[in-house]
Amino acid sequence: MVTFVIALVILFAGYQIYGRVVERVVAPSDAPTPAIAHPDGVDFTPMKKWRVFLIQLLNIAGTGPIFGPLMGAVFGPVVFLWIVLGSILGGAVHDYLSGMASVRNDGASISEIVGKYLGTAAKQVMRIFSVVLLVCVGAVFTTSPAGLLARLTPDFMNTTFWTVAIMLYYVLATLLPIDKVIGKLYPVFGVVLMFMAVGIIGGLVFGGYTLPELTAETMANLHPDGKPVWAYMFVTVACGAVSGFHSTQSPMMARCIESEKQGRPIFYGAMLAEAVIALVWATAGLGFYGSTQALSGALTSLGSSGVVYDISVGVLGKIGGALAVIGVVACPISTGDTAFRSARLTLADWLKLDQSSLWKRLVLAIPLIGAAAVLTQIDFDIIWRYFSWSNQTLAMIVLWAMAVYLAQSAKKEWYSLISAIPAAFMSAVSVTYILMASEGFRLSSTISYPIGAAAAAALLVVFLLYMVRLGRAKKRALS
Repeated sequence: MVTFVIALVILFAGYQIYGRVVERVVAPSDAPTPAIAHPDGVDFTPMKKWRVFLIQLLNIAGTGPIFGPLMGAVFGPVVFLWIVLGSILGGAVHDYLSGMASVRNDGASISEIVGKYLGTAAKQVMRIFSVVLLVCVGAVFTTSPAGLLARLTPDFMNTTFWTVAIMLYYVLATLLPIDKVIGKLYPVFGVVLMFMAVGIIGGLVFGGYTLPELTAETMANLHPDGKPVWAYMFVTVACGAVSGFHSTQSPMMARCIESEKQGRPIFYGAMLAEAVIALVWATAGLGFYGSTQALSGALTSLGSSGVVYDISVGVLGKIGGALAVIGVVACPISTGDTAFRSARLTLADWLKLDQSSLWKRLVLAIPLIGAAAVLTQIDFDIIWRYFSWSNQTLAMIVLWAMAVYLAQSAKKEWYSLISAIPAAFMSAVSVTYILMASEGFRLSSTISYPIGAAAAAALLVVFLLYMVRLGRAKKRALS
């Protein structure tokens, strides 16, 4: 319990201290936001700060900060370090910078923003990469809630039934104005989500469960199969700490916020709120099953959805468990719908296709959702592994783009290191993982580790040289 409380305190302090540091570097102004400058009643729609925060939280808090931390907890309590420090120094910085860059670029999609700061080739890659990732997210966040709902309903309402029902909802949420469905449902989902998190951790405490503590002994890799912490744990946790997917969601809220000064609570704050959810489920996995071996066995035999159901019912009973599971269902569904919406907007920006017409929105939405429907027939674990790596790789690219953005726009070029350092870290993670993983090149750690480190160092050196040249150019321009 001590570790959990300390982690919460550090997250709060991170928001208040480091979040303000990042905010001062960005220096939000009183300039009109895209929602104020040209509202269209569909995507560019001004909304109150509390509503935008809840939408942003539910956009990013799919089953990622639930399934990812549960699987990451198999490595042991060391996962808490990554959830807390990764969120403060990497994930929240990534979300805030990508959101603010979109606000200052007329609500542009992340692929267009990356292209502006990293070049045309990067833009084309990001356009394809982000659309593919978003379709995968939509597929992942269809199968997982469908499986959970099937456990709570009569036999005829099986996984297939709920998959179709969720897909139909996605069609509506993707096509209708953002304040008509998403803006009205998400506050309700938010209440359920908060109940779920508080209920699970409260049930563990008052139920007499022994919560995991981070000590010198438990810092070790406790994975029963011996999978290395580096870089497997960092990719497995994914959305619970750093997530490139979030940068695809932030532009949607960049089109709805009423002031740049709302950026820190909405973008930085929502990521740290998601980190709290991740902490709850990592703690629940280890506390409920008692060991990494038992948790790993449960994940293998029951699957991620089954483990969530098992923990929820075991901790809170059938009624409380059902409500908790509904909270877990609300998370992925409320991320899946905005994943498709974001994919539609990315394609619209790419093709320069106006979205005020329902027909034009339909032309883009149906193929996207149809592709995801096909992917739902593939094993969830396979999709999740590829999603996790591509998610971290996207975060790496976005962090480098934001480093260039800060080098160009901040008062001092070296301020860009707040993005460049986590970008280098994520570069090492992504390169190392794909070299080692079974879905990658399957190389040994003795080869993968040095190559991953060298790739990250090389990228950082290139950026530092760019930063120095840019600083000299600015000085010459002023002289």
